[in-house]
Amino acid sequence: MAHSSSPTPAAPPAPLDPLRAAELAGRLRANVERALRGKSDVVRQCVEAWVAGGHVLVEDVPGVGKTTLAHALARSVDSSFRRIQFTSDLLPADLVGGSVPEMRDGRATGAFAFQPGPLFAQVVLADEINRASPKTQSALLEAMAEGSVSVDGVIHRLPQPFLVVATQNPVEHHGTHPLPESQLDRFLLRLRIGYPDPADEAAVLRDDPAATELPRLVPVLRGEDLVAMRAAAERVKFDDGLVAYLLGIVRATRAHPSVSLGASPRGAVALRRVAQARALVDGRDYCIPEDVRDLAVAVLAHRVLLDPREVGGPASEEAEWVIREILDGAAVPL
Repeated sequence: MAHSSSPTPAAPPAPLDPLRAAELAGRLRANVERALRGKSDVVRQCVEAWVAGGHVLVEDVPGVGKTTLAHALARSVDSSFRRIQFTSDLLPADLVGGSVPEMRDGRATGAFAFQPGPLFAQVVLADEINRASPKTQSALLEAMAEGSVSVDGVIHRLPQPFLVVATQNPVEHHGTHPLPESQLDRFLLRLRIGYPDPADEAAVLRDDPAATELPRLVPVLRGEDLVAMRAAAERVKFDDGLVAYLLGIVRATRAHPSVSLGASPRGAVALRRVAQARALVDGRDYCIPEDVRDLAVAVLAHRVLLDPREVGGPASEEAEWVIREILDGAAVPL
Protein backbone atom coordinates (compact mmCIF):
# COMPACT_ATOMS: atom_id res chain seq x y z
CA MET A 1 0.00 0.00 0.00
CA ALA A 2 1.45 3.35 -1.02
CA HIS A 3 1.78 6.06 1.57
CA SER A 4 1.45 9.69 0.59
CA SER A 5 4.01 11.97 2.12
CA SER A 6 2.98 15.29 3.62
CA PRO A 7 4.19 18.32 1.69
CA THR A 8 7.43 19.86 2.85
CA PRO A 9 6.72 23.19 4.54
CA ALA A 10 7.96 26.17 2.62
CA ALA A 11 11.14 27.71 3.94
CA PRO A 12 10.71 31.12 5.55
CA PRO A 13 11.82 34.00 3.35
CA ALA A 14 15.39 35.15 3.78
CA PRO A 15 15.82 38.19 6.03
CA LEU A 16 15.87 41.46 4.12
CA ASP A 17 19.36 42.87 3.73
CA PRO A 18 19.72 46.46 5.08
CA LEU A 19 21.13 47.70 1.80
CA ARG A 20 18.20 46.19 -0.09
CA ALA A 21 15.81 47.79 2.42
CA ALA A 22 17.50 51.17 1.92
CA GLU A 23 17.11 50.77 -1.85
CA LEU A 24 13.38 50.05 -1.48
CA ALA A 25 12.89 52.98 0.90
CA GLY A 26 14.77 55.31 -1.44
CA ARG A 27 12.59 54.22 -4.34
CA LEU A 28 9.48 54.95 -2.29
CA ARG A 29 10.72 58.35 -1.15
CA ALA A 30 11.69 59.42 -4.66
CA ASN A 31 8.30 58.46 -6.02
CA VAL A 32 6.40 60.40 -3.34
CA GLU A 33 8.62 63.45 -3.79
CA ARG A 34 7.58 63.67 -7.44
CA ALA A 35 4.19 64.87 -6.18
CA LEU A 36 5.30 66.72 -3.02
CA ARG A 37 8.23 68.94 -3.90
CA GLY A 38 10.77 70.30 -1.45
CA LYS A 39 9.63 68.29 1.57
CA SER A 40 12.13 65.43 1.61
CA ASP A 41 12.40 65.40 5.43
CA VAL A 42 8.63 65.01 5.84
CA VAL A 43 8.49 62.27 3.20
CA ARG A 44 11.43 60.49 4.82
CA GLN A 45 9.74 60.50 8.23
CA CYS A 46 6.49 59.18 6.77
CA VAL A 47 8.36 56.32 5.13
CA GLU A 48 10.15 55.59 8.41
CA ALA A 49 6.83 55.57 10.26
CA TRP A 50 5.43 53.11 7.75
CA VAL A 51 8.49 50.88 8.02
CA ALA A 52 8.09 51.01 11.82
CA GLY A 53 4.42 50.04 11.50
CA GLY A 54 3.08 53.33 12.89
CA HIS A 55 0.59 56.05 12.03
CA VAL A 56 1.19 59.73 11.27
CA LEU A 57 -0.62 62.89 12.36
CA VAL A 58 0.03 65.87 10.07
CA GLU A 59 -0.86 69.10 11.84
CA ASP A 60 -0.73 72.07 9.49
CA VAL A 61 -2.71 74.78 7.77
CA PRO A 62 -4.77 73.97 4.65
CA GLY A 63 -3.12 73.88 1.25
CA VAL A 64 0.41 72.76 2.10
CA GLY A 65 0.09 69.24 0.70
CA LYS A 66 -1.31 67.00 3.45
CA THR A 67 -3.75 65.24 1.11
CA THR A 68 -1.18 65.05 -1.67
CA LEU A 69 1.25 63.35 0.70
CA ALA A 70 -1.25 60.64 1.67
CA HIS A 71 -2.32 60.07 -1.94
CA ALA A 72 1.30 59.82 -3.10
CA LEU A 73 2.15 57.28 -0.39
CA ALA A 74 -0.85 55.17 -1.35
CA ARG A 75 -0.10 55.32 -5.08
CA SER A 76 3.56 54.42 -4.52
CA VAL A 77 2.74 51.08 -2.93
CA ASP A 78 0.50 48.44 -4.44
CA SER A 79 -2.18 49.14 -1.82
CA SER A 80 -5.76 50.27 -1.41
CA PHE A 81 -6.53 53.86 -0.38
CA ARG A 82 -9.55 55.63 1.10
CA ARG A 83 -10.00 59.25 2.08
CA ILE A 84 -12.48 59.89 4.90
CA GLN A 85 -13.64 63.43 5.53
CA PHE A 86 -14.23 63.71 9.26
CA THR A 87 -17.25 65.83 10.22
CA SER A 88 -19.26 66.34 13.38
CA ASP A 89 -22.04 64.01 12.18
CA LEU A 90 -19.74 61.14 11.19
CA LEU A 91 -20.68 57.98 13.11
CA PRO A 92 -18.47 55.00 14.06
CA ALA A 93 -20.48 52.81 11.69
CA ASP A 94 -19.60 55.21 8.86
CA LEU A 95 -15.97 54.22 9.46
CA VAL A 96 -16.01 50.53 10.28
CA GLY A 97 -19.16 49.40 8.47
CA GLY A 98 -21.96 47.25 9.84
CA SER A 99 -24.29 44.31 9.36
CA VAL A 100 -26.78 44.53 6.50
CA PRO A 101 -29.63 42.11 5.61
CA GLU A 102 -28.76 39.46 3.06
CA MET A 103 -31.02 39.46 0.01
CA ARG A 104 -31.88 36.59 -2.31
CA ASP A 105 -34.13 36.99 -5.34
CA GLY A 106 -35.10 40.44 -4.07
CA ARG A 107 -36.17 39.15 -0.65
CA ALA A 108 -34.50 39.30 2.75
CA THR A 109 -33.25 35.90 3.93
CA GLY A 110 -33.33 36.86 7.61
CA ALA A 111 -29.55 36.59 7.82
CA PHE A 112 -27.08 39.45 8.08
CA ALA A 113 -23.71 39.99 6.42
CA PHE A 114 -20.91 42.34 7.40
CA GLN A 115 -20.41 45.25 5.01
CA PRO A 116 -16.90 46.73 5.52
CA GLY A 117 -16.60 50.50 5.85
CA PRO A 118 -13.96 52.78 4.32
CA LEU A 119 -11.54 51.99 7.14
CA PHE A 120 -10.85 48.66 5.41
CA ALA A 121 -8.05 50.02 3.25
CA GLN A 122 -4.29 49.80 3.61
CA VAL A 123 -3.78 53.57 3.53
CA VAL A 124 -6.47 55.71 5.13
CA LEU A 125 -6.48 59.51 5.06
CA ALA A 126 -8.46 60.77 8.05
CA ASP A 127 -8.97 64.36 6.94
CA GLU A 128 -9.59 66.93 9.72
CA ILE A 129 -9.78 64.21 12.34
CA ASN A 130 -10.50 66.63 15.18
CA ARG A 131 -13.87 67.58 13.66
CA ALA A 132 -15.32 64.16 14.51
CA SER A 133 -17.00 63.38 17.83
CA PRO A 134 -15.00 61.62 20.56
CA LYS A 135 -17.09 58.47 19.96
CA THR A 136 -16.03 58.34 16.32
CA GLN A 137 -12.44 59.12 17.23
CA SER A 138 -12.44 56.16 19.62
CA ALA A 139 -13.54 53.83 16.80
CA LEU A 140 -10.49 54.93 14.84
CA LEU A 141 -8.38 54.47 17.98
CA GLU A 142 -9.22 50.76 18.15
CA ALA A 143 -8.36 50.27 14.50
CA MET A 144 -5.01 52.03 14.90
CA ALA A 145 -4.09 50.22 18.10
CA GLU A 146 -5.30 46.72 17.31
CA GLY A 147 -5.29 46.48 13.51
CA SER A 148 -8.89 45.29 13.76
CA VAL A 149 -12.42 46.50 14.52
CA SER A 150 -15.28 44.94 16.49
CA VAL A 151 -18.79 44.96 15.05
CA ASP A 152 -21.66 43.14 16.80
CA GLY A 153 -19.16 41.25 18.94
CA VAL A 154 -17.19 39.95 15.96
CA ILE A 155 -13.57 41.01 15.38
CA HIS A 156 -12.68 41.88 11.77
CA ARG A 157 -9.01 42.18 10.85
CA LEU A 158 -7.94 45.16 8.78
CA PRO A 159 -5.80 44.70 5.65
CA GLN A 160 -2.05 44.79 6.16
CA PRO A 161 0.05 46.84 5.96
CA PHE A 162 -2.31 49.41 7.53
CA LEU A 163 -1.38 53.11 7.77
CA VAL A 164 -3.46 56.03 8.96
CA VAL A 165 -2.41 59.51 7.88
CA ALA A 166 -4.57 61.94 9.85
CA THR A 167 -4.68 65.70 9.40
CA GLN A 168 -5.85 68.57 11.52
CA ASN A 169 -5.74 72.35 11.27
CA PRO A 170 -3.96 73.85 14.30
CA VAL A 171 -5.45 77.30 13.72
CA GLU A 172 -9.19 76.67 13.25
CA HIS A 173 -10.83 75.49 16.49
CA HIS A 174 -14.53 76.21 15.86
CA GLY A 175 -16.53 72.98 15.87
CA THR A 176 -13.56 70.77 16.72
CA HIS A 177 -12.97 68.13 19.40
CA PRO A 178 -9.33 68.09 20.55
CA LEU A 179 -7.81 64.64 20.38
CA PRO A 180 -7.46 63.07 23.84
CA GLU A 181 -4.04 62.00 25.07
CA SER A 182 -4.90 58.32 24.49
CA GLN A 183 -5.63 59.05 20.81
CA LEU A 184 -2.54 61.19 20.31
CA ASP A 185 -0.44 58.45 21.87
CA ARG A 186 -1.46 56.07 19.07
CA PHE A 187 0.25 58.23 16.45
CA LEU A 188 3.87 57.27 16.03
CA LEU A 189 4.79 60.71 14.66
CA ARG A 190 3.27 64.18 14.56
CA LEU A 191 4.61 66.22 11.66
CA ARG A 192 4.27 69.61 10.06
CA ILE A 193 4.75 70.06 6.33
CA GLY A 194 5.21 73.82 6.43
CA TYR A 195 5.31 76.29 3.61
CA PRO A 196 7.78 75.56 0.78
CA ASP A 197 10.84 77.73 0.32
CA PRO A 198 10.68 80.29 -2.53
CA ALA A 199 12.41 78.10 -5.13
CA ASP A 200 10.21 75.07 -4.41
CA GLU A 201 7.06 77.20 -4.33
CA ALA A 202 7.98 78.65 -7.72
CA ALA A 203 8.40 75.08 -9.06
CA VAL A 204 5.01 74.11 -7.61
CA LEU A 205 3.43 77.17 -9.21
CA ARG A 206 5.04 76.37 -12.56
CA ASP A 207 4.55 72.59 -12.68
CA ASP A 208 1.61 71.93 -10.30
CA PRO A 209 2.90 68.43 -9.42
CA ALA A 210 -0.23 67.56 -7.39
CA ALA A 211 -2.23 67.83 -10.63
CA THR A 212 0.36 66.60 -13.13
CA GLU A 213 2.60 64.09 -11.35
CA LEU A 214 0.27 62.62 -8.74
CA PRO A 215 -2.17 61.01 -11.23
CA ARG A 216 0.79 59.41 -13.05
CA LEU A 217 2.38 57.78 -10.00
CA VAL A 218 2.56 54.00 -10.21
CA PRO A 219 3.45 51.52 -7.44
CA VAL A 220 7.17 51.05 -6.88
CA LEU A 221 6.77 48.67 -3.91
CA ARG A 222 4.51 45.78 -2.97
CA GLY A 223 2.77 45.37 0.34
CA GLU A 224 5.00 42.34 0.93
CA ASP A 225 8.05 44.58 0.65
CA LEU A 226 6.81 46.77 3.49
CA VAL A 227 6.07 43.75 5.66
CA ALA A 228 9.61 42.49 5.05
CA MET A 229 11.06 45.92 5.85
CA ARG A 230 9.14 46.00 9.13
CA ALA A 231 10.55 42.61 10.09
CA ALA A 232 14.06 43.79 9.17
CA ALA A 233 13.67 46.98 11.24
CA GLU A 234 12.83 44.92 14.32
CA ARG A 235 16.20 43.18 13.99
CA VAL A 236 18.23 46.40 13.89
CA LYS A 237 20.61 46.48 16.87
CA PHE A 238 19.89 48.97 19.64
CA ASP A 239 22.67 48.71 22.23
CA ASP A 240 22.56 49.37 25.96
CA GLY A 241 24.15 52.80 25.64
CA LEU A 242 21.35 53.92 23.35
CA VAL A 243 18.76 52.42 25.69
CA ALA A 244 20.15 54.57 28.53
CA TYR A 245 20.24 57.65 26.25
CA LEU A 246 16.64 57.17 25.11
CA LEU A 247 15.34 56.50 28.61
CA GLY A 248 17.15 59.56 29.92
CA ILE A 249 15.29 61.71 27.39
CA VAL A 250 11.92 60.13 28.19
CA ARG A 251 12.39 60.40 31.96
CA ALA A 252 13.44 64.03 31.59
CA THR A 253 10.01 64.79 30.10
CA ARG A 254 8.46 63.58 33.36
CA ALA A 255 10.64 65.86 35.50
CA HIS A 256 10.58 69.01 33.37
CA PRO A 257 8.96 71.94 35.24
CA SER A 258 6.77 72.88 32.25
CA VAL A 259 5.35 69.36 31.87
CA SER A 260 2.46 68.02 33.93
CA LEU A 261 2.37 64.61 32.23
CA GLY A 262 5.51 63.16 30.65
CA ALA A 263 5.98 60.59 27.92
CA SER A 264 4.79 57.06 28.71
CA PRO A 265 6.70 53.78 28.27
CA ARG A 266 4.74 53.39 25.02
CA GLY A 267 6.38 56.61 23.86
CA ALA A 268 9.82 55.18 24.67
CA VAL A 269 9.06 52.04 22.66
CA ALA A 270 7.77 54.17 19.78
CA LEU A 271 10.98 56.19 19.69
CA ARG A 272 13.10 53.02 19.66
CA ARG A 273 11.00 51.49 16.85
CA VAL A 274 11.20 54.49 14.56
CA ALA A 275 14.91 54.93 15.31
CA GLN A 276 15.42 51.33 14.14
CA ALA A 277 13.40 52.14 11.02
CA ARG A 278 15.60 55.17 10.31
CA ALA A 279 18.74 53.07 10.62
CA LEU A 280 17.31 50.54 8.18
CA VAL A 281 16.26 53.26 5.72
CA ASP A 282 19.86 54.48 5.87
CA GLY A 283 21.13 50.95 5.11
CA ARG A 284 22.41 50.13 8.60
CA ASP A 285 21.69 47.17 10.87
CA TYR A 286 22.54 49.18 14.00
CA CYS A 287 21.28 52.44 15.53
CA ILE A 288 23.33 55.52 16.38
CA PRO A 289 22.45 58.41 18.73
CA GLU A 290 21.42 60.64 15.84
CA ASP A 291 18.60 58.20 14.99
CA VAL A 292 17.10 58.89 18.41
CA ARG A 293 17.89 62.58 18.57
CA ASP A 294 16.57 63.49 15.11
CA LEU A 295 13.21 61.80 15.70
CA ALA A 296 12.60 62.62 19.36
CA VAL A 297 10.58 65.79 18.73
CA ALA A 298 8.24 64.15 16.19
CA VAL A 299 7.72 61.13 18.48
CA LEU A 300 7.52 62.71 21.95
CA ALA A 301 6.17 66.27 21.66
CA HIS A 302 2.54 65.18 21.19
CA ARG A 303 2.85 62.67 24.05
CA VAL A 304 3.54 65.22 26.79
CA LEU A 305 0.96 67.41 28.50
CA LEU A 306 2.16 70.87 29.44
CA ASP A 307 1.29 72.71 32.63
CA PRO A 308 -1.27 75.35 31.51
CA ARG A 309 0.52 77.95 33.64
CA GLU A 310 3.70 77.40 31.61
CA VAL A 311 2.15 77.67 28.14
CA GLY A 312 2.85 81.03 26.54
CA GLY A 313 1.97 80.15 22.92
CA PRO A 314 0.56 77.31 20.83
CA ALA A 315 0.76 74.17 22.96
CA SER A 316 2.21 71.98 20.19
CA GLU A 317 5.06 74.43 19.53
CA GLU A 318 5.75 74.83 23.25
CA ALA A 319 5.94 71.03 23.64
CA GLU A 320 8.43 70.82 20.78
CA TRP A 321 10.53 73.51 22.45
CA VAL A 322 10.54 71.48 25.70
CA ILE A 323 11.75 68.33 23.90
CA ARG A 324 14.51 70.28 22.14
CA GLU A 325 15.62 71.74 25.47
CA ILE A 326 15.78 68.23 26.94
CA LEU A 327 17.79 66.99 23.95
CA ASP A 328 20.27 69.85 24.35
CA GLY A 329 20.90 68.79 27.95
CA ALA A 330 21.13 65.05 27.33
CA ALA A 331 24.55 63.41 27.34
CA VAL A 332 25.08 61.75 23.95
CA PRO A 333 26.77 58.32 24.17
CA LEU A 334 29.95 57.77 22.21
